[in-house]
Amino acid sequence: MNHEAISVFDMFKIGVGPSSSHTLGPWKAATLFLFSLKEKKILEEVRGVKILLYGSLAKTGIGHGTDIAVQLGLSGDDPVTFDVDKIDHKIQNILESKKIFLDATFEVVFDPIRDIEFLMKESLPYHPNGLSFIAELNNGEKIKETYYSVGGGFVEQEGVITENSSTDVTLPFPINNAEDLLHWCRKTGLSIHEVVLENESTWRSEEETKAGVLTIWQVMKECLYKG
Repeated sequence: MNHEAISVFDMFKIGVGPSSSHTLGPWKAATLFLFSLKEKKILEEVRGVKILLYGSLAKTGIGHGTDIAVQLGLSGDDPVTFDVDKIDHKIQNILESKKIFLDATFEVVFDPIRDIEFLMKESLPYHPNGLSFIAELNNGEKIKETYYSVGGGFVEQEGVITENSSTDVTLPFPINNAEDLLHWCRKTGLSIHEVVLENESTWRSEEETKAGVLTIWQVMKECLYKG
């Protein structure tokens, strides 16, 4: 039976919350748009940016910090390493100055109240979590790209077929459901965590997997104690 190979690091991600699909996903979408502008070598030509939030992202965007996430993404900040204690100060700075530094380098005029639109009555056909970025260049040309936050922090760009190298592998113990997991445990005598570790070794060494999981656990504990 066909199966999709998914790593524990596809399921457990470090990032600013509260939502993987409404916060982390839009943040990553903004980062991808930034990367696209850099690849086209036009980032330094941008004089303004607008963000359109559709459907579910528009309706729950304020509560889930979607508007904050896209600003930090455009600023070139990393959701894994960014100091959450600095978020309020940075967002307030953007609001008051009416400017944003794209990729922390190129200053453009940007008013979050005007340039982030919550289109609550509009929804894109592919997925309810859609958002578009529009960059206006110095010559008046506009570049628009649309992304979808499809859940779990995964992002897809409209019109682009994404090749996920992590899923294009053959696992020693392919698992689609709990029955498969039970089958492999009985057949091999391995415990659940040992079966998972064997599968993870398809992508990286055992040491790297353990180190990565412990890092996630440490972040979880810090979040718990921080409140």
